[in-house]
Amino acid sequence: MKKKRIAFHTLGCKLNFSETSTISRQFGKEEFELVDFGQQADVYVIHTCGVTAAAERKCKASIRQAVKRNSGASVAVIGCAAQANPETFLKMEGVSWVLGTQEKFRLGEIVESMNSGMDKLSYVECHGELHEESKEAIISKTRKFIPSYSANDRTRSFFKVQDGCDYFCTYCSIPIMRGRSRSDTIINTLKAAHEIAATGIKEIVLTGVNIGDFGRGNDEKFIQLIHELDKVEGIERIRISSIEPELLSEEIISFVANSNKILPHFHIPLQSGSDKILVAMRRKYLREVFAGRVHTIKRLMPGACIAADLIVGFPGETDEDFNDSFRFIADLDISYLHVFTYSERPGTKANTMAEAVDDKTRKRRSQELHKLSEDKKTHFYASQRGLIFNVLFESDQENGMMFGFTENYIKVMTPFNAELINRIVPVRLLARDGDCCKVELLNEYR
Repeated sequence: MKKKRIAFHTLGCKLNFSETSTISRQFGKEEFELVDFGQQADVYVIHTCGVTAAAERKCKASIRQAVKRNSGASVAVIGCAAQANPETFLKMEGVSWVLGTQEKFRLGEIVESMNSGMDKLSYVECHGELHEESKEAIISKTRKFIPSYSANDRTRSFFKVQDGCDYFCTYCSIPIMRGRSRSDTIINTLKAAHEIAATGIKEIVLTGVNIGDFGRGNDEKFIQLIHELDKVEGIERIRISSIEPELLSEEIISFVANSNKILPHFHIPLQSGSDKILVAMRRKYLREVFAGRVHTIKRLMPGACIAADLIVGFPGETDEDFNDSFRFIADLDISYLHVFTYSERPGTKANTMAEAVDDKTRKRRSQELHKLSEDKKTHFYASQRGLIFNVLFESDQENGMMFGFTENYIKVMTPFNAELINRIVPVRLLARDGDCCKVELLNEYR
């Protein structure tokens, strides 16, 4: 039997990447050949993001690209945007399956039905409505936690330890798309970690919607999880992805500072440096909490990398609010920013708020924060020049160069050498070159 060719394309967060990898492993090598999304395939799977309107536009563009490559292909649209707007995608040419945040994990089973004479049926996961007679409505309660991890990269794995969120910030549609906060037990999470270690992967990145909320309902806590993960043989490096400031306790920071595995790299959502806007966003902290976390991290780990998320143009954000926020961030010892322009999301409270900020002002504020971010990154990289780090080198190469990351998440490059792939190598950090730093290899790797 001729193999079917299947291609995956993932948009959005690290969580999506971990889930895509898990879903792809449902397709056996005897029946399916995994190909690049840019190639012709029989089945295209597009793992969507619905956080912003721009993300949804990218999803639709990807669908059109797939159909253009092979008009006879079947397209599966899965994930957050599919959960939020199933009918929108189902109407698009070439789309056979629309599966939201729970039912996407049944993709292998559903695609298999194509081989049983059901290839013309379309499936849709929605909110309980039946659509056309030729389409089955699959109702998702998004209550079950389904563990996932990426295994396509030999060096790093995005490891999903938590899903969903109970916060319901006024701008955010993630609870609508991914449901309530949930996670597995520490025992089961450790089993998955051992599976990852057995593949030879040396670094895991703990991912989730709100990972600091790990253990809800199990009488367990995130600090307990990282204590146990720190003991897993074979995993040499652990990164904590985005964690809310009020959940990043001093106990967690202190443990990271004293761990040989958990790396000094923090990604902390701030969203605004204005207390007025934080209250309007329904965040669970004020800015001094965030500042306190930054000061504690830098006191215990002076070279730590700290990234912060910022939203500009939230409804009601005046120039005074923005300038207040800008000054607060400028004075903080953080390494760089992830800047997001506010995007209206259906179903969120902010979408009904008056005093919308015009697009021109949103763009200007975004540009100002991007400039501030670049200035901070330049200063951070310069402060680390000449210091010795351990870099885990990856297999990707470009123009004869290979890349890796220091413990504190500085991207470095060196001439390609296959012997360095998946090795942790001591280096001395040299000058910045674009978005990377050059390095001097030490010891036997010179």
